[in-house]
Amino acid sequence: MTLDQIQNFEGKYPKQIWPLFFSEMWERFCFYGMRGMLVYFMVTELMLNESKANLQYGATQAFVYAFTFIGGLFADKILGYRKSLFWGGILMIIGSMILAYDPKAFFFFGISFTIIGTGFFKPNISTMVGQLYKEGDVRRDAGFSLFYAGINIGALLGGYLCIAVGKGEMFSSLIPENLRWNVAFGFAAVVMVISLLTFIRTQKQIGNIGLSPLASMDANKRKMWEWGTYLISLILLPVIMTMVSKTEYTNYFMYTIGPATLIYLGYEMMKMNDSDRKKMIAGLVFIFFSIIFWAFFEQSGGSLSLFAAYNLDNTVLGLTLDPNGVNNSANSLFVIMFAALVGIVWIWLAKRNLEPNTLIKFGLAFLFLAGGFYIFYTTRFFADANGVTSLDLFTFGWLVITFGELCLSPIGMSIMTKLAPQRLQAIMMGMWFLASAYGQYFAGILGANISDAAENADNLTKLNTYADGYYQLAVYALIAGVVLIVISPFVKKLMQEVK
Repeated sequence: MTLDQIQNFEGKYPKQIWPLFFSEMWERFCFYGMRGMLVYFMVTELMLNESKANLQYGATQAFVYAFTFIGGLFADKILGYRKSLFWGGILMIIGSMILAYDPKAFFFFGISFTIIGTGFFKPNISTMVGQLYKEGDVRRDAGFSLFYAGINIGALLGGYLCIAVGKGEMFSSLIPENLRWNVAFGFAAVVMVISLLTFIRTQKQIGNIGLSPLASMDANKRKMWEWGTYLISLILLPVIMTMVSKTEYTNYFMYTIGPATLIYLGYEMMKMNDSDRKKMIAGLVFIFFSIIFWAFFEQSGGSLSLFAAYNLDNTVLGLTLDPNGVNNSANSLFVIMFAALVGIVWIWLAKRNLEPNTLIKFGLAFLFLAGGFYIFYTTRFFADANGVTSLDLFTFGWLVITFGELCLSPIGMSIMTKLAPQRLQAIMMGMWFLASAYGQYFAGILGANISDAAENADNLTKLNTYADGYYQLAVYALIAGVVLIVISPFVKKLMQEVK
C-alpha cells in the first residue's frame, strides 16, 4: 500500500494500527513485567537496602529511557524504524534469557541488554503510529489513546503475572521455589519472541513506513553503516552494566546527556525556519513538565512497590490479590478501561470546537496526579496498629492518577509527532522518552529519600513516613498543574496551527 492509501482511511482508526498495537503490547509485557520486579527483587534477593534499591531502580529506568533517544537517532539516520525495532527486540530477548538463566548472578548483565534493546525498539514503533496519519488529522490523538491501551494490556499482564510468580503468589504448586524468579524473568523472553513475530508477519501492511533512510545509498556502504550500528550497541553493553550497577556513574551520565541533547537540538533548530523553531520551543515546554510528572508517577516501581509490600492488605472489593501485583497493574487496567473512551471524548469535543489545548490537558494531568497522591497520603488514617492499610483506597488512588496519565502520556507522544519536522520525528520522540529518563532518575532519588527517612523504623512509622512523602508530592503536583494552565495561552501561540 502507498502512504496516501494508508492515511486516507475511513472511521476512527487505520487498520495498520492493529499489528503495531499487538507488537507493542507484548513488548510492554516484557518491559513492565521486569520493571515491576526490580525493587522487590533487589531488596529480597540481592539484599540491597531500600534506599539503594530505589537508586538502582531509578538508574536502570533512566538508562532505559535515555537510550530511546539514541535509538531514535540511529533509526532516523541509519537503520530506519523497522530494522531498529527488530534489533532492539533481539537484544531484549537475549537479556531476558540471561536473567531467566540466573537472575542473581547476571542481574546487571541481563538488564544491560534490555536497556539497549528497549532504546532501539520503543521510540520507533510510536513514530510509525504517528505516520499513519496525515498532518492535522484530528483522529491522531484517538489513535495514540488506542495504542496506549495496547501498551497497558501488556503492562497489566506482565506487571501482575511476573511479580506474582516471583513471589510465589501464583503457580506456586507448579513452579519449584528455587526457580520462581527464573520463570518470572523467562516470561519476558517468550512474549518478546511473540512481539517480533507479530511485527514480521504484518509489516507489509504499513507500506514504506519505517524503511531505511539510506535506501538510495550503495548497498555495501549501507550495510557497513548498519553493521557498525549493531557493533557499537554491543560494545556499549559492559559500559552500561558498569554505569547501572554503580549509581554514581549514572549521576555523571545524567548530568551530561541532557545538556548534550539540548546542544544538539539547538544546532538543528538553527537550521529551521522561524515557524518550526517556535514549535520546537513549545515541544521543550511539554518535555520539561513531563519530567516532573514522571518523577512523581514512577514512584510506582520504587517507593510504592515497597509501600505495597509492607503496608497494604491483600483484598480489593473482596478479592484476594497480591498488593505488589495490584500496584504494578491497577493503572494499566484503568487505562484499558478508559483510554478509548477518553480518546472519543477528545474527538467529540474537537467537532464542537470545545477541545482544550494540549497544555491545558497537561495541566489537568497534574491536578489528577495531585489528587491520587493525596489519596495515598490519606491511607494513613485507615491503618491498623501494625501499619497495614486499605488496598481498596490505594487502588482508588491509582484510578485518579490514571486519568492524569491519559491527559498526558498518549497526548504527549502525539504532540511530539505534530510539532517536530518530518526529518526529526524519531529524535523528538526519543527526547520525549529522554524526559521520561530524567523523570525515572529523579523518581529514584525521591524514593530513596523517602526510604531513608523510614530506615530501621517499625511498620506503622514506615507507613506514616511514606504517607508524608506522598503528601508533599501532591502539593508540588498541584502547583505544577496551576502553572501549566496559567501559561497555556503563551505556549499556544508558539504551537501556531498545531492543536
